[in-house]
Amino acid sequence: MEIPAELLNGIEEESSRIPVNRLISLVSDISNRYRNTDDKYISTYEEAVAYISYRMPATFGAIYAVLKDIKDICSNINPKSILDVGAGPGTAMWAATSIWNDVEQITLLEKNKNMIKIGKNLSANSNNNSIKNSIWMEVDLENLSVLSKHDMVIASYSIGEMNDDVQREIIKKLWESANDMLIIIEPGTKIGFSNIKRAREILVSFGAHVISPCSHANGCPINDDDWCHFSSRIQRASIHRKVKNGQLSYEDEKFSYICVSKKPCKTIKGRIIRHPQIRKGHIILDLCTNDGIKKVTVKKSDGDIYKKARNMKWGSVFE
Repeated sequence: MEIPAELLNGIEEESSRIPVNRLISLVSDISNRYRNTDDKYISTYEEAVAYISYRMPATFGAIYAVLKDIKDICSNINPKSILDVGAGPGTAMWAATSIWNDVEQITLLEKNKNMIKIGKNLSANSNNNSIKNSIWMEVDLENLSVLSKHDMVIASYSIGEMNDDVQREIIKKLWESANDMLIIIEPGTKIGFSNIKRAREILVSFGAHVISPCSHANGCPINDDDWCHFSSRIQRASIHRKVKNGQLSYEDEKFSYICVSKKPCKTIKGRIIRHPQIRKGHIILDLCTNDGIKKVTVKKSDGDIYKKARNMKWGSVFE
C-alpha cells in the first residue's frame, strides 16, 4: 500500500509554508492534548496542517487496509457514491478512490472549517475528478438531519467522543443513508473497540449483514477486558519523519472496525486476531470463527494448509 503521490505532494506543499520547528511544536502540543485532555479540537489552520503532517498518512493506511479487505471479500462491490462522515481532511475519500477509481460522487461532512479548507486544498492536487469535484458540507455530526443516500457510507475516527445515546442515533442515521454498505473505523484501543462493539450490536439489531472483520453476526466473543484490533504499516514521508522526530522509516497504525451491508456477501470461515506463532514444524493461530475464539495448530503434515498459513498474518482471513 502506498499513499497517492498527489496526496503526499499536497501534504508536503501545505507543510512547507510553516517552519519545521513550528510544525514540530504544533504536533507536540496536539499530541499532548489528545493523550492528556479532552481537548481534541483543531482550532487554527496551522494546527490543521500539523495534523495532516503527522496523522493523515497513518489514518490513510488504516482506512485503506479496511477497504482493501472489504473488496477482497466482496469482489463485486463497486460503489458509485460515497459519504464520508466526520471527514477531517478527507482521508477516507483518498483511500476509497485508491481502491475504486471510478467513484462518481463523493460527499464529505465535517464541522471544522480549517479541516474543510485544507481538505479542499489537498483535493485540488488530485487527478481524480470525483475528488476534485467532491462536495464538502460544514456539519456537526451531533446535529445531523436526514442524510441523502449513498452507496457506501464511511465514518472513520469520528464517533468515539460521543455519548452512547448520541452514538446510537448517529449510527441509525448512517445506516439509513447507506444504499449498500456502512463502515465504521475507530482507534485500535480498548475504548475504540468498545465503540465498534456497540455499533456492531446496534447494526445487527437493525438487520445488517456483518461483512468484516467478523465471520458471523453472533454476539462478539471478545471479553470485556480484551479488544479486537488490527494494524497497518505505512512508510513515513520526509515531513512525517521530521515532525514526529521518527527514527524508523515506517509507522504502525492500530485500528478497530466494523463493516455491514444491506445484503449478504461472501461468508468467511475465520480471521486471525493475533500474530501467528511460528514454531518448528507447526504454526499456532488465534482465530475468531462462527463457533467463537479458537486456537488452531496447523502442522507441516497438513500440506497446502500449512503452506498457506505460513504466508498469513495478523488480520488475515482463514479459509
